[in-house]
Amino acid sequence: MSKLTDVPKRILIGRALRSDRLGETLLPKRIALPVFASDPLSSVAYAPGEVLLVLSIAGVSAYSYSPWIALAVVVLMFTVVASYRQNVHAYPSGGGDYEVANTNLGPKAGLTVASALLVDYVLTVAVSISSGVENLGSAVDFVIEHKVLSAMIMILLLTLMNLRGVKESGNFFAIPTYVFVAGVFIMIAWGAWRGLVLGDTMKAPTADFTIKAEHEGLAGFALVFLLLRAFSSGCAALTGVEAISNGVPAFRKPKSKNAATTLALMGGLAVTMFCGIIALAMATDVRMAEKPAEDLLHNGVPVGPAYVQNPVISQVAEAVFGNGSFLFILLAAATALVLFLAANTAYNGFPLLGSILAQDRYLPRQLHTRGDRLAFSNGIVLLAGAAALLVWIYDADSTRLIQLYIVGVFVSFTLSQIGMVRHWNRHLRSERDTAKRRHMFRSRAINAFGATFTGLVLVVVLATKFTHGAWVALLGMLIFYATMTAIRRHYDNVAEEIAAAEERPDEYVRPSRVRSVVLVSKLHKPTLRALAYAKLLHANQLEALSVSVDPAETKALKAEWERRGIDVPLKILDSPYREVTRPVIEYIKGLRSENPRDAVSVYIPEYVVGHWYEHLLHNQSALRLKGRLLFTPGVMVTSVPYQLASSEAARKRARKRAEWNAPGAVRRGPVDTRKKESAGKQ
Repeated sequence: MSKLTDVPKRILIGRALRSDRLGETLLPKRIALPVFASDPLSSVAYAPGEVLLVLSIAGVSAYSYSPWIALAVVVLMFTVVASYRQNVHAYPSGGGDYEVANTNLGPKAGLTVASALLVDYVLTVAVSISSGVENLGSAVDFVIEHKVLSAMIMILLLTLMNLRGVKESGNFFAIPTYVFVAGVFIMIAWGAWRGLVLGDTMKAPTADFTIKAEHEGLAGFALVFLLLRAFSSGCAALTGVEAISNGVPAFRKPKSKNAATTLALMGGLAVTMFCGIIALAMATDVRMAEKPAEDLLHNGVPVGPAYVQNPVISQVAEAVFGNGSFLFILLAAATALVLFLAANTAYNGFPLLGSILAQDRYLPRQLHTRGDRLAFSNGIVLLAGAAALLVWIYDADSTRLIQLYIVGVFVSFTLSQIGMVRHWNRHLRSERDTAKRRHMFRSRAINAFGATFTGLVLVVVLATKFTHGAWVALLGMLIFYATMTAIRRHYDNVAEEIAAAEERPDEYVRPSRVRSVVLVSKLHKPTLRALAYAKLLHANQLEALSVSVDPAETKALKAEWERRGIDVPLKILDSPYREVTRPVIEYIKGLRSENPRDAVSVYIPEYVVGHWYEHLLHNQSALRLKGRLLFTPGVMVTSVPYQLASSEAARKRARKRAEWNAPGAVRRGPVDTRKKESAGKQ
């Protein structure tokens, strides 16, 4: 049965990799850029549209503010990139914002940052996949008609690609990401050439539409609030910037330098593309509305529910390249694909952060274990499940999902930069070298400005997005925080409970006597093997124990026991209600209560079978007994296996799996099957 599951797994994710091949999975900058920066690079496909959607509330006249909003986003992007370049040099271990906050601000701040990042990574997958489905749906009707199903399929495909390993998935993702970046730059350059040099009039497909403003002629505080809300929506372009600081260990050496270079390159590309698309959207008269069916008018008539509102980048590409042209189709395909792949930023950030949190005992330890392909498989699967749940709940609607977005990332931005300021303050107190102090002062100034700016943006985001869905993200952060706190408390309690005593170690290790009990149902080979094994261990007292369910069978057992002259006393327990488990448990507990300092060792004969269906026919009573006895203090449970003939088939399958690189072989280490076979023959 396990072979049937192992073969498809190898086909889907590839052969298992040895632990000593971890260095081969490290990324050069050209691959690290699409792996860790695909989210902020691809956000230019929907962030400009979110700005225009919010401004449309006040009508087309409010679009004139979009260049100023873009400028504010650019300043913020450069600030964050400059700040994180300090982070990757100071904390190259991969802890990122969590490590910075935990080290400099304390565990509570670190856990707050971790909660915010985990929520934001889940939202990154949900938003990117949903937005990609909407872009692809503008060309393929089936996709838009089955948005949730299409989104689920894409999450599954991305999950499988990432389970194959970081480097392998990075090679796959690099081409569409670079095609998208090149397509956008060609569009910006060609649009600027046509508009500024050739003097062509470029019109978006919605240029002749008008917008029915919900609030015409906003002024004063209302206008300021609207602009701040538009700015907070445009800040979606910054999501994913922190992933590079979390992924420093995945870079090739020199890790910090390569990560900092990738950050700078990502910032420059994202800013140029974002500003270029906003400028072209203004030049081509793109029209967007939050409720297009009602608020988007053509010749004074609402376009109606049948109208599909294409993203800004699609409308601009149509205006610049022409509908149906090769470059238009290429950019549309690359945009849809890169939006799907943008989720890859989270697929790399979430498992890495989960591994660090698991190491610090805030998450289950399984998240710290690398899978067969040296990726953090459990974290990848957990992220996919959480994102799929969000997509299902919100019907893969990117406009609804994006309202939950970016709250978490600005919480982590702000706390991380405050932590970096304290980091430099601490080092300045002990540093005496003038050149190094000058560098530290400059770095502290950058981080202080970053903390101030991102803190103000966080206030703006909370004020403008809270009632539009940001409260859901905050609730998610609270749930993560409480869960991780509870997990850490559990691990700490367990560690304290099982810690070996320093004063009298023998008090907890060495019982005064050992009383062995062999459970007997019938007198057959498994029972005789269990009796022989129990005798070999020389307990202070040994007895056999059976439960009388059928008087005739019990009588036959006693007679056979006496006939064979077995020198182990046989104890028979009456069971008027034909129960097996309860009488045994009560008897064992009675032995413990008579002599609390004694240890009771219970031996249970078990069949070893070779087929899954045989497990349903054997060992059920043994499993129930073991389950109950494990909760009884002072009782040791030992299974004494007896291999049936069918188990030979399972042994042969296991030998073949060892040659196939069985699941978990990386964690167990290499197995020399020849030694095992020779040992078996001996």
